[in-house]
Amino acid sequence: MKANEANLLEFLRKPPQFVIPIYQRTYSWDQPECRQLWDDILRAGRDKDIQSHFIGTIVYIQSGLYQVSRRPPLMVIDGQQRLTTVSLIIETLARELGNEELIQGFSPEKLRNYYLLNPQEEGDLRYKLLLSQTDRDTLLAIVNQKPLLASSSLRLRENFEFFGKQIKMLGDNLKPLCKGLDKLMVVDIALSRDHDNPQRIFESMNSTGRELSQADLIRNFVLMDLESNHQTRLYNDYWRPMEATFEQYPDNDHFDAFIRYYLAIKTNEIPKIREVYAAFKAYARGSQFHDSIDNLVTDLRAFANHYCVIVTGKETHPVLADAFADLRELDVDAACPFLMELYHDYTQGLLSMQELEQAIRLVESYIFRRAVCALPTNSMINTFSTFDRALKKDRYLESIQAYFLILSNPCRFPYNSEFFREIKVRDLYNFRYRSYWLRRLENHGRKERVSVNEYTIEHIMPQHLTTEWQEALGEDCKRIHEAYLHTLGNLTLTGYNAEYGNRLFTEKRDMKGGFTESPLHLNEGLGQLETWDEKAIQSRANRLAEKAIVVWPAPSLPE
Repeated sequence: MKANEANLLEFLRKPPQFVIPIYQRTYSWDQPECRQLWDDILRAGRDKDIQSHFIGTIVYIQSGLYQVSRRPPLMVIDGQQRLTTVSLIIETLARELGNEELIQGFSPEKLRNYYLLNPQEEGDLRYKLLLSQTDRDTLLAIVNQKPLLASSSLRLRENFEFFGKQIKMLGDNLKPLCKGLDKLMVVDIALSRDHDNPQRIFESMNSTGRELSQADLIRNFVLMDLESNHQTRLYNDYWRPMEATFEQYPDNDHFDAFIRYYLAIKTNEIPKIREVYAAFKAYARGSQFHDSIDNLVTDLRAFANHYCVIVTGKETHPVLADAFADLRELDVDAACPFLMELYHDYTQGLLSMQELEQAIRLVESYIFRRAVCALPTNSMINTFSTFDRALKKDRYLESIQAYFLILSNPCRFPYNSEFFREIKVRDLYNFRYRSYWLRRLENHGRKERVSVNEYTIEHIMPQHLTTEWQEALGEDCKRIHEAYLHTLGNLTLTGYNAEYGNRLFTEKRDMKGGFTESPLHLNEGLGQLETWDEKAIQSRANRLAEKAIVVWPAPSLPE
């Protein structure tokens, strides 16, 4: 390793080209980082007492596997964000300067030919900085002063526009910007592939800027040490399609979550979210894949597809799509590694579609029944993380049922008697899965599904007891109201909630759009009742609880 302090502009003039490897993350600085650099440059340019301003390190591989023509580029492994941002500022300044040299070295022609271009070269070699993926074409268009396409890199376009606005605010006073740029210093760290470990050095860097995600670190670990063509093939064929899938959900850390679940399947341990990278390295180096990066990346791509099927709704088979959609309304995180393994075995022909659907429904029943019975959720991660030890893949579904049946406290699968009792008395109105259980009960056995979102929840016995309701319920009206108001027997769906109000039961039954005319399964039988009292509520609760046992079945095997 060779480390030197260097003036950034002088450093940019010397090498033929900086290249960002394909495995590096794309340009990611937002306006706060750009604002900080801009302010630092102007402060240094305006203050005569500031001799230099340090902005970080530029770490690159000087020689080795990467060769372009006879002039090797510098493969940047740390410093992309700073190099790219300074390039944007230089191009912005070049466009704003007049034809005359403002101060020595600062004319449009010199700025571009010294720091942005290699004027004696052609093709890709003509550019000082080559980014990767979409960023590449966007930066080249900016440097070549061409219009940016709609498909251009959003961050590059927005930051270039930001610097354009900032430089306009300086008016004719551009000397502080030029002087500030001339004071920028970096630590130039040149690595030799033959003698240094770029991956280890990369991990140990503590540069300013945006922190690398666990996914960034893993991608670099997998691809960094490969020969260029091999690296590009794996990235384009496997890694980039996998990342593109996760990028559709920018507000969620799906990639990191996926790697956690993948490691849980492979190692029977689920790492903490901040320790995913370390756990992945340990697995990759000690697993069956340690001699074959190709096989590891292929396996990752396959399980990433499984994850997306389960978590992001990518399943195409309608039966399985419905099952996964129902499950996603519950807390599926703990069960995700187990489900990914099931789906992988389904794709390998070890599990039929019907068996997989039954297995998904058992997981759904297990999670929902435990929620209804108010059993703790912290035990479920242990239940599912050890599930694969009980699997007998020649008797797949049977072994899943058996495992659920032999679970004991606190992990038990609530049996029918317990579930039947608890679902009748549980407050299901203030329940976290309120819309879910109403939809599942209503649509069970239906070919034409009812959208619960188009209806509102109706308390048949209203939340506020009028004098008429108190008389209808009798002298025990307060006890009945407190005991049954939010329970299964008293809750239903309607499109006429506002019209029902606090009307008596017979009025709700007989009015236009009332219970007698309702097309909903949940309202079956209400049109034939004469009164709505404790006995009627209990009777309906029993009937719906019996249906719930069918909708959320328990495993069943001979003794």
